Amino acid sequence: MQTKIPCIIMRGGTSRGPFFNTKDLPADTAKRDAVLLAVMGSPHEYQVDGIGGATPFTSKVAMISKSERPGIDVDYLFAQVIVNEKIVDTKPNCGNMLGAVGPFAIEQGMIPAQDGTTSVTIYNVNTGAVVDAIVQTPGGVVNYEGDATIDGVPGTAAPILLNFRSAVGSVTGKLLPTGNVVDMIDGVAVSCIDVAMPMIHIHAKDLGKTGHETPAELDGDKAFMARMEEIRLKAGLLMGLGDVSKMVVPKVGLLSSPVHGGTITSRYFVPYSCHKAHAVTGAVCVASACAIPGSVASQLSGVSHQGPQGMIDIEHPSGKITIDLDADFTVPEPIMRRAALVRTARLVMEGKVCIPSGIL
Repeated sequence: MQTKIPCIIMRGGTSRGPFFNTKDLPADTAKRDAVLLAVMGSPHEYQVDGIGGATPFTSKVAMISKSERPGIDVDYLFAQVIVNEKIVDTKPNCGNMLGAVGPFAIEQGMIPAQDGTTSVTIYNVNTGAVVDAIVQTPGGVVNYEGDATIDGVPGTAAPILLNFRSAVGSVTGKLLPTGNVVDMIDGVAVSCIDVAMPMIHIHAKDLGKTGHETPAELDGDKAFMARMEEIRLKAGLLMGLGDVSKMVVPKVGLLSSPVHGGTITSRYFVPYSCHKAHAVTGAVCVASACAIPGSVASQLSGVSHQGPQGMIDIEHPSGKITIDLDADFTVPEPIMRRAALVRTARLVMEGKVCIPSGIL
């Protein structure tokens, strides 16, 4: 007999995956991870024995619970389930999946819906970030249909506003984990930044790229990918993260000047392939880095350092992602007043996922 667990599959931003009420999963971390691997069908390149989509963007899990923290509505734990390896990584946050957390919490009765819009305050367990989500709920029901568009997702949907209230030092506890705005690694200038997501920012030309290549072109250059991974491993040590060879953080942002009227161009690596659009948390980090004097991003963007910076348009392979930023990183204690953006979400399926008896 297989064990059946309640599950909802949702698209959040440019990602998709199963959403669980945390109480429906094993409390023991090792057993929980075994369940999540079985749910997704990992490790297998097609995830044929599970519901994973065989890409990093469709092999993600969200676990939600009603929060007992003061001023917080729900706790959100994110897990990146590696497609080809027996790894469940809960170090990073996922801002795209975050877009569906508010609707899920309302659908599950964790938060009562208001007529018009409903505000859901979310605590990200992975990083400690606090995010306010504004969800469209006309008549007290979550609305998924609307006119909002986000690059990388077909069609239109109802807008969900996300405002990151606290995201500095999300994993390392520091804006600049190495203590430096720029470090030299293997002769390459890099900026190691931790806002919403720890990242390594590299000027594309320093790795022999324009920064406007397609994800397929970048992924196909094995020598380039190997060199970038060497830099990532060394940066992980400098950032105090230890051996990151089996971790999906830090991510890498290959940055360049914009060509379509934006503020900056980013190719975001997850980290073993280039994102076909851009992660939300990564976008918050890139936008914030534009406001850090002397950083690789700042050198390319020319953004004001003291804020409010306003709309920062980050060009990516599928279009643009815009962050409304108001921050001051010129003072000893970094200040982030606002990092807001619009996402969309959709309820795709609800039911129960079946776990083999040998696992649960």
